[in-house]
Amino acid sequence: MYNFTNDYSEGCHPNILAALADSNLTQQPGYGNDEFTLQAVQYIREKCGATPVDVHMVAGGTLANLLVLVSALKPFESIIAVETGHINNHEAGAIEATGHKIETVKTPDGKLRPADFAHLLKKFPEYHTVKPRIVYISNTTEIGTHYTKSEVAELSAYCKANNLLLFMDGARMAMGLMAEGNDLQLADIAALTDVFYLGGTKVGALLGEAIIISNDSLKKDFKYHMKQRGALMAKGRLLGVQFAALLKDDLMFDLAKHANGLAQRMAKVFRELGYGFLTPSVTNQIFPILPNALITELSKEFGFFSWKKIDESHTAVRLITSWATPAEQVDRFIAAVQAYKS
Repeated sequence: MYNFTNDYSEGCHPNILAALADSNLTQQPGYGNDEFTLQAVQYIREKCGATPVDVHMVAGGTLANLLVLVSALKPFESIIAVETGHINNHEAGAIEATGHKIETVKTPDGKLRPADFAHLLKKFPEYHTVKPRIVYISNTTEIGTHYTKSEVAELSAYCKANNLLLFMDGARMAMGLMAEGNDLQLADIAALTDVFYLGGTKVGALLGEAIIISNDSLKKDFKYHMKQRGALMAKGRLLGVQFAALLKDDLMFDLAKHANGLAQRMAKVFRELGYGFLTPSVTNQIFPILPNALITELSKEFGFFSWKKIDESHTAVRLITSWATPAEQVDRFIAAVQAYKS
């Protein structure tokens, strides 16, 4: 049995294990002031170009989302998100538990555009409803799609014109940046968003996400929020060592390219065999629509999620390849699909 259920089932890239071992007995300051974290922060700042950013490393994506959102919101302010957004579906109500409402809209591709949520800014009467303040997007999205530079620029301009903050969840940022045809770079994201994070957990780290803040008004006191929420780690070096290893020589992006490439090999075969897709993904998550009989056969040898029922005999499944997925397992999966079709 080989699993295509997620991109974090493996431990970490060997370079990270080596870096952790090599640095293990060196004494370092705590709470993110160690030399490895400072090096990783410098790598990130270089990639963010001319935009001055603050960088904070935390253990996971849900924690990153929670910290960013609650630190930026007043008690009566809300978050706008697509219905499939991670904060809406996969975080056990972490945001709502802080007292902040998530206002959702449906879109077919998991992406938000100003026209999708403009109506949420026209509530009546004032002072009786929550006030939208942050627009939350993910790149890549939870259904495998990714944003173009023009799409983020449009959102950024709209948010600025309407006193909204733009926050990008980057748990799979590296996969989005390495997607075929992508024209968005980290420097663009830093310039166009108020805050985003660069994920490590899903691209070769044991754990870790790097929160990157561009908006000066959000920078002050952020570490107080981290400490209060249990996110300021005494052994912050554990995160710093990993990000330094991932960012050195662009290892993170090479691993993302590997994951994307293997998923797209599977997608190509599905297209050649005449199967459709839930979304047009060119990243490491694909959502082919398959006959239920084929899903039953594949499930005997491979793990994956049945994502959405399409009709009585077809279901969209989610297949995810990782930084460590062996090409041989993808070949074996493709052979099983082709054998059924023949």
